[in-house]
Amino acid sequence: MRVFVTGSTGFVGSAVVEELLSAGHKVLGLTRSDKGVEQLKSQGAEALHGTIQDLEVLKKGASECDAVIHLAFDLTNGFADFASSCATDRAAITAMGSVLAAAGGDRALVITSGTMSLARGKLGDEDDGVDMTYPMGMARSASEPVCLDFAKQGVRTSVVRLPPTTHGPGGSGFMGPFVSTALQKGVSAYVGEGQNRWSAGHRDDAAKLYRLAMEKAKPGSIFHAVAEEGVPLKDIATEVGKHLNIPVVSIPPEKVGDHFGWFQFGIMADNLASSAKTRERLGWTPTGPTVIEDVPVIIDFMQSKAA
Repeated sequence: MRVFVTGSTGFVGSAVVEELLSAGHKVLGLTRSDKGVEQLKSQGAEALHGTIQDLEVLKKGASECDAVIHLAFDLTNGFADFASSCATDRAAITAMGSVLAAAGGDRALVITSGTMSLARGKLGDEDDGVDMTYPMGMARSASEPVCLDFAKQGVRTSVVRLPPTTHGPGGSGFMGPFVSTALQKGVSAYVGEGQNRWSAGHRDDAAKLYRLAMEKAKPGSIFHAVAEEGVPLKDIATEVGKHLNIPVVSIPPEKVGDHFGWFQFGIMADNLASSAKTRERLGWTPTGPTVIEDVPVIIDFMQSKAA
């Protein structure tokens, strides 16, 4: 298949491109930079220059391919205008989905969401809906029905929900700002007893899941790229502290904002997610390192970024 991949040069996207090419697919990757064009060419993929704000470019990419895997998400302004970023995401999905629907045939559309939209502190699965009390999760997951509705028009739609700690040799989701804060503050901190948890999965395993979803998902499916249902924050903080040779400390909830700044929403998260149905439905078996095993790799990346 020829696959249009948005976010093709990003942390997860670059692994998806490699996975698709290794499986014999052809890739057209969206990139907004000349450096991205060169990266895609070096991998053996084609490049389409543009951004997810340019709907005509997105339509062109989708029209030239059998499937779309949508990973790009614009956080240029950080979380200051998160609602606008989510609206851009929905517009992009609508543009590409409309083209696939009009083309007919066995066209696949796979988009990205997150397990952070699930209810806090409860083991959520693929069939669970959104926690309506969590505004950021609601805004992000609003893209899911936009995608899935194209199944009514004959598109083989599916959603991959990434865990907040999708990790590997790079920023690694929540792990990036966690390690960055530890480097800046000189301590590796957790909140209270540190028993809130983050679901986790390796980016290479996520890449395999995107490919499997594109190849054989039933229309209207939701999948979880989760290898570990929930890793306690104290365990993560302890491992980071050990590798950085800095103290591991507990901070009270009222001090979280002072210590972690904008990332306080992440450090307080209690995100549990199952992938049992994903494994059953697609035959997906994660084999990558655990988030604890990946701590040295993540630290090396964040230290090189800070240098």
